[in-house]
Amino acid sequence: MKKTNTTRYDVAEYLRNPEEMAAYLEACLEEANGDAALIAKALGDIARAKGMSQVASDVGLSRESLYQALSGEKSPNFDTILRVIAALGLKLHAEAAHSPTT
Repeated sequence: MKKTNTTRYDVAEYLRNPEEMAAYLEACLEEANGDAALIAKALGDIARAKGMSQVASDVGLSRESLYQALSGEKSPNFDTILRVIAALGLKLHAEAAHSPTT
């Protein structure tokens, strides 16, 4: 029987432009269901795709601190999230979940 070689999937390898990065973050926001660590992990994936060292420099953190903050193991401060989103060239926006009843 022939042996099948597999490789680990890394979403960061497929986030090639700002539109793909924004679409990935939007999908994660929709699926997160209040899980801030999932959003932090998604931002970490995007930061790795863009270049963690550059993003860390833009945010004002060390690369190691940024990796730790965006590991998905804990929820970083909202201030850190906002600075990372700005450094990635993305925007955070809101919309009504459903129409209010009159």
